[in-house]
Amino acid sequence: MMVDDASGKGGEERAATIARRTLLGAVGFAGIGGVAAAVLGATGRGAPPAQTPAPTAARTPAPRLVVNTPAPTAMVDHDANAAAVVKRFVDGEWQRITPRGGQPLAARVDGSTKVFDMTIEHIKHRIDAKREPLDALGYNGVWPGPLLRVVEGDAVRATFANKLHESTGVHFHGQRLPNKMDGVPQVTQDVIRAGGSFTYEFVARTPGSHMYHSHHNATDQVGRGLLGAFIVDPKDPAERPERKYGVTQDVVWISNDTLGGFSINGRGFPATQPIVAKLGERVYIRFMNEGVMSHPWHLHGMPMRVVSRDGYPLGSAAFTCDTLSVGPGERWDVVVECDESGVWAFHCHVLPHAEGIDGMFGMVTALIVS
Repeated sequence: MMVDDASGKGGEERAATIARRTLLGAVGFAGIGGVAAAVLGATGRGAPPAQTPAPTAARTPAPRLVVNTPAPTAMVDHDANAAAVVKRFVDGEWQRITPRGGQPLAARVDGSTKVFDMTIEHIKHRIDAKREPLDALGYNGVWPGPLLRVVEGDAVRATFANKLHESTGVHFHGQRLPNKMDGVPQVTQDVIRAGGSFTYEFVARTPGSHMYHSHHNATDQVGRGLLGAFIVDPKDPAERPERKYGVTQDVVWISNDTLGGFSINGRGFPATQPIVAKLGERVYIRFMNEGVMSHPWHLHGMPMRVVSRDGYPLGSAAFTCDTLSVGPGERWDVVVECDESGVWAFHCHVLPHAEGIDGMFGMVTALIVS
């Protein structure tokens, strides 16, 4: 999800007005096959290798290894299906599915305290435009939950009203919290029973990229959508990404791999949102893994500068890569220098999480630089 840009305006609006035009421009000069090639880059799919004719000289046939090579019609079907999926992405499927999770929720101010009023409820959620809606869970009716953002040192009060038919609890993952606010039922608090509520109060001590999620029946509840981003901006403005790294966009990227399969911000390709940038822009991406598997995120075309782990700046230990493995519960922040124009694939490199016999799916999107 796009969080914001340097002007403070919503990156969602920016992406919605630019993404489709940029992709359609690519179609204009290359055709859908050209865009598919750009987005599909290095998938390893293509025409079957040419067959070497067998010698004509008579001899005793040698034993043969039988290989189940797909028939030509099957390959044509794969190509057609893969192109159709990419076309859905090009046509902006992500914009047509609502409601969209992960949007910033403005805090209500009570004296010196920032207050967030939250619900926990049963929802219907769409992974893409074609699959039937799923029976999921959401904070304030969406998956991912709203983006909660405060500043280091802020007093925070978050009240969660449980509208589920089951009990739950909420943990602010990555924050240094008073023990009684840690959100682990049976350990630091009673469960939040169906129809009940609980108020978490703490001072935001740990700046950086963090999360909030269920910590009760969590494999099931987090897997069904009880997750969201909690960002604490450094108190010193000079330490914030827009000043420290000169970035113009701040992107939250939450992965999950349970209900609905492999998803980025609650959607699977071709309904994932692309990142759209101008040549020369710098983009800040906050990878957050709320799933149960590791996901190595691979960006085509240009490297990522990894600057923070779990909210803690790496400093002189910062490194550059093009594939970054993000384990369950981890948060990694990267800066991308958009110095190569084009439509660049951006996907999990556990290939069964990103591509199948019918083309790409799940953990795939694109960085579009124009």
